Amino acid sequence: MARKKVYSGSIERIEVMGTDDDEDFPWIEEDEYRELYRKMMIARKFDEKAFKLQRRGEISTYAPHKGQEACQIGSVFALEEDDWMVPSFRETAAFIQRGAPLEKIFQRWMGDANGQKGLAELNTLPVAIPVGTQNLHTSGIGMAMSFEQDENAVLGFTGDGSTSEGDFHEALNFAGVYDSHSVFFVQNNKFAISMPVDRQTNSQTLAQKALAYGIEGIQVDGNDILAVIKATREALEKARNGEPVLIEALTYRLEDHTTSDDSTRYRDEEEVEEWKEHDPLKRFREYLKEHGMWDEELEAFESKAEDKIDEAADKALEMDDPSFDELFDYVYGEMPEMMEREKKQLRGELE
Repeated sequence: MARKKVYSGSIERIEVMGTDDDEDFPWIEEDEYRELYRKMMIARKFDEKAFKLQRRGEISTYAPHKGQEACQIGSVFALEEDDWMVPSFRETAAFIQRGAPLEKIFQRWMGDANGQKGLAELNTLPVAIPVGTQNLHTSGIGMAMSFEQDENAVLGFTGDGSTSEGDFHEALNFAGVYDSHSVFFVQNNKFAISMPVDRQTNSQTLAQKALAYGIEGIQVDGNDILAVIKATREALEKARNGEPVLIEALTYRLEDHTTSDDSTRYRDEEEVEEWKEHDPLKRFREYLKEHGMWDEELEAFESKAEDKIDEAADKALEMDDPSFDELFDYVYGEMPEMMEREKKQLRGELE
């Protein structure tokens, strides 16, 4: 019986922009570079609009992704159509890249579960709010692909905070044992709400946690969208062959954890300002200029993105509220008696 490869040693870190790896330019199509920038700008404008809607009371709570666009858009760009995506709660930019309608994403943030209808057509799971549970889904889907001898893979998003949860470690253990077709994409944005990463772990990296489970762990500059694409493509190729991979993307959350948070209470404003200089949107814009791909269309796209986002938000606000029955009818395949009683009771109270 053949023994599986056991990974050991130092953790590789992948960077592209401003390094020798950039000598292979262009290694994606020129129009793809421009489309990546447009998607990043749309994601940024979505973030800004959602924040305003939350302050107006149209959204209860919102989790900003500002500063993490390269992680999400770059990694999802690397997916094939038949691959699957498993989000946590901050993956709005990932949904945008995957092709979810903008108005449906707004609808979900406004508390309407109908905003998640149709995601199966995109090979995408609904948002997972509990911290860490989506890692189990990433592992399980990848295990099913292995059992069925499929040739696709699954990309699961999580944050540095979930690496302190038992679900994370259980997921990696099962993935390693069962040759899961899984890529675990950890966005290390330095804080789990107010808890800095150096208070969560004594490990030098989060990537090395993969080694204990016999799978590969790598680091990537999460604010370098080209490095993210390179790392994710290579990881997905391995995962399709039954070699799961953990990617630790080093990035930074430029806004509060959610609109219910006040990050000024636990982090230094000078640190935030320093990381703004590494803003992935700013870095990619400069990269495009350096390589002669910046043009008037991209210069003018910011205002077009704002209009596109405003239109989608208005569309979501005009959508009908979900019906009463939808609160109950789609929770189980067959509604249990307890829920039947609850539905009847609540209907009586509302009438």
